[in-house]
This record gives sequence, C-alpha cells and structure tokens, in this order.
Amino acid sequence: MRTFKLLAIPALLSVLFVLTSATKISTEQERIQKSTRVMHDFAQMKEGIPAELLKNAEGILIIPKMLNGGFVLAGKRGKGVALVKHESGWSNPVFVTLTGGSIGLQAGVQAVDLVLVFKHRAVLSKVENGDFTIGGDISAAAGPVGRSTSANTDYKLDAEVYSYSRSKGLFAGISINGANISIDKSAVKSYYGDNHDSKTVFESTKSPNADVTALKASIAAL
Repeated sequence: MRTFKLLAIPALLSVLFVLTSATKISTEQERIQKSTRVMHDFAQMKEGIPAELLKNAEGILIIPKMLNGGFVLAGKRGKGVALVKHESGWSNPVFVTLTGGSIGLQAGVQAVDLVLVFKHRAVLSKVENGDFTIGGDISAAAGPVGRSTSANTDYKLDAEVYSYSRSKGLFAGISINGANISIDKSAVKSYYGDNHDSKTVFESTKSPNADVTALKASIAAL
C-alpha cells in the first residue's frame, strides 16, 4: 500500500502541473483583461466620456494602472492596448507602450487608468514601425466630461486626441503632453504569431478569442 502511494504522488503532481499550466494566462492576455476592466469601470462612473465623442471616434487607447510617483506623472511607463474602428466594428487590440511625457494628476494619486480617444484611426494605424509624440506630432486636449455633453455644441473638437483618467473613484479629462506611444512589437508577435504585425491586427475585426470579444463589448457599452 505504501509503495502504491509513493508511486501515485508523482502522477498527482503531474496532473496538478498540467492543470496549473492550463489556467495560467499570458502577459498579453492579462493586459487585454485589465483593459476590459478599465472600460467597465469607466462605464460605471456617473460622469463619463460624452457618448457623441465616442460615437465619432475612430480609435481608442487604454493604459491600465499607470503608476504615479508624486504630484505629476513624469517619465513613467505604461503598457496597454489600442484599437481602431472600421465600418464593420472595432479592430483587434494592438499592444502599445506609453513612455515619458508629463500627465497632470491629483496630488497623492498612486495609480491611474488612462484612456485616449482618437478622432481618426489613421493616427494609430500608421504607427507600424515608428512612434509618435502626443502634443508634438498630434494635438491633444483634456477630454470633455459628461455623457450628455454635446461634443458639437458644447466643446470644440479641434484636437486629434482627448485624454481621460480614473483613479480612486475620481474621473476627469486630463492634459497629457510629451508622451510617446509606440507599438509593442514583441507582444504583438507573442499573442498573434510571427506572421502578424500592427497593420494586420488593426485591419482585422474578427476576434481571435473571448477576451478580445469582451474588450470590444466593453468599449461598445460606453
């Protein structure tokens, strides 16, 4: 009986290892899930991104839990996803990295969920092998707040990008300048395969899995 138990232990460990490996998610998948939670949180806010602005937007970038070390967020680094809108719906998410710049925040905030809304998808879809600077290459502004705010009559849509933040229950449009956005090429290839790049991902609206479908649904829910 003791011999049987000893022989059974390695088998049980092997089963546990397989089950653990099967439930472990990739870094890229986790990034998509966190971005989905950000969108759900934004949807629960009393004040939010104007519906009209989202209706006319052709691109969105989500950076979950970007850390802040003081009164402003300067020289920090955040990883997130970007999607562009086609007539058939939102594209699959492209993994992006935001670095540098200065983002005005409330004093004492330790982390912030950042969402950038783009008027034209070309700004994002053209960033295949390079990058761009917010406030330098493209104009940016703190986004208007209020779901019923009329983007046409109450706010001049003269910027290319509108930025929003959420932290500790506080939601607001914020100013963001000097931040650089680049494609996380290694993450794109890791998640989609070597035959994919940002261009092919931005052009595709067919969701590869449930996590991507949930992300798109959370954006549409806003």
